[in-house]
Amino acid sequence: MSETDDYIQALIVSNPFHEPLVEAAIDELQLPSGSRGLDAGCGIGLQVPLFVEAIVPGGHVTGLDLSPQFLTHAREFVQRVGIAERTSFKEGSVNKLPFDSDAFDWSWSADCVGYAPFDPLPPLKEMARVVKPGGTVAILVWSSQQLLPGYPLLEARLNATPAGIAPFTAGMAPERHFMRAPGFMRRAGLGDIRGRTFVSEAQAPLSEEMRQALKALIDMRWPGAEAELSADDRAQFQRLCRPQSPDFILNLPDYYAFFTETLFYGRVDK
Repeated sequence: MSETDDYIQALIVSNPFHEPLVEAAIDELQLPSGSRGLDAGCGIGLQVPLFVEAIVPGGHVTGLDLSPQFLTHAREFVQRVGIAERTSFKEGSVNKLPFDSDAFDWSWSADCVGYAPFDPLPPLKEMARVVKPGGTVAILVWSSQQLLPGYPLLEARLNATPAGIAPFTAGMAPERHFMRAPGFMRRAGLGDIRGRTFVSEAQAPLSEEMRQALKALIDMRWPGAEAELSADDRAQFQRLCRPQSPDFILNLPDYYAFFTETLFYGRVDK
């Protein structure tokens, strides 16, 4: 399998842990029934059915992504779940959306717009451009997690690696960090800006589906971080995060974990 195939599989496997959080964030937006919306940076389309459900009866969701391979999976996915007639997909960049102005009632981007090293302002302006006056523009991104209970120092050191501090990067201007999103959303012309943080939780005993989801999430959370750790921390990380280890963290009878993402959204004022 290619790296892209591996990543797609990890997204699918980890989705049962992630989906309740996304569903709650979508519910927060109170999208109008029958509305037309854009999922900018839709990836393999896992969130599209949640939007379709949120805007019943009627409505239509368009997914956009730069990756043809992701879009192929997205089209196959919506076909399998029986919502193909209420969806469409287009290849393109969030920095230059291939849609007319005022084409949608709302636009959304999760784990895409606002991520370093890209300037969040151009895609936000584009997301606002394609939404009708009074419509909603929303972005969602990782904000915190506790996946290694009992090992706060190790998790803190993992979080301080280049992979661990994403979507922040060393040297980034503070006003470009995602948690300062209200500022760059205002500069994109949005009003009535709000923020809210949502959490996904897991507690032992873990179902096999949840166990696999958490394993995939741990693998995705700190890619390449081991090279940044001291020898002692690296050994502890391998002991706790390798399934073949007798001390694998997910084997704990009292395991508990959480993962948060933060939603910022505003209204288009044209």
